[in-house]
Amino acid sequence: MSSCKNLLYVLILAVFVSGALAQTQPVELQSNIKTPFHFVAYGDTRFTNPSDTEASDPAVRQALVQAIANAHPAFISIGGDISYRGDNDKDWKIWDQETAVWRENKIPVYPALGNHDLHGDQKVALANYFQRFPDLQNNRFYSVRAGNTLLLALDSSLDETTGPQGEWLTHKLDSLPGDVDFVCIVLHHPPYTNSSDHFMGGGHSARTPEQALAQMLEQRQAHTRARFVVFAGHVHNYERHEHEGVTYFVTGGGAAHPYTVPRQPNDPLFGKNVNYHYLLVEVTEGKMKITMNRLEMNGGKPSWSTPDSVEISAPVAVPVKAASGQ
Repeated sequence: MSSCKNLLYVLILAVFVSGALAQTQPVELQSNIKTPFHFVAYGDTRFTNPSDTEASDPAVRQALVQAIANAHPAFISIGGDISYRGDNDKDWKIWDQETAVWRENKIPVYPALGNHDLHGDQKVALANYFQRFPDLQNNRFYSVRAGNTLLLALDSSLDETTGPQGEWLTHKLDSLPGDVDFVCIVLHHPPYTNSSDHFMGGGHSARTPEQALAQMLEQRQAHTRARFVVFAGHVHNYERHEHEGVTYFVTGGGAAHPYTVPRQPNDPLFGKNVNYHYLLVEVTEGKMKITMNRLEMNGGKPSWSTPDSVEISAPVAVPVKAASGQ
């Protein structure tokens, strides 16, 4: 039965490759990163002309880039809306200029596509995107192995649980290596958010495809040793949700025009409407600690705090016993 499923997976990918999206078989990037390590996750930066302070705050954007460089992460995961207008070469040149410090420090960036990255002429937008990330080899979804962690970057403009991307995701989750403690799923649209499409000042509701993804992950988590952790954006704020053993982050505080999110009094960010930030993810054997690093600009100078943090533990892997008599 498994051989039939694998054949079906290969055939579906072959059809996808021959189609208009021209994605090759999803690349599987293998890093030389060893556990322990740390990385950064954030999103919704909207790099654009610094004179456009409505789309994105340039001072915030630049302060975050420098702080992330100073953290010396093994890599940076960006959950989409990197540029403000994906088909605008000038916006991507601002990215080139403002993130030069990352390349100088040889920090890899593993992105997921956001709706703004696909803005306008999609062919031009994707050409701009893949020019900056050649290791992706024109893959809109792909995987990265780093120590005891598997990162799965998804394209939420495509269905995450059906079609070629859904088949690929199912295949990856069905064949998790035994030494993977954490599976980090990075995508733009969040499966859970307290935001809404109807909020004054902007916001976004969770969509049906991402809710289906969450249901699938939660069903799998019940019988998967590795812990699932989801990093999304689209909502320009910070949220953390936990459902059925899966931890979900909304990390859309990368400098885009902020959205407010309703909060309960016990929320560490209660009363704080604007939450620019990045997440520092520290990974050791069997443990992952995620800390929100919140930025406020006071008189043009950055001020930092860490109002929220959580530690996630993966059960210890049980060695497979040799058959008796051998």
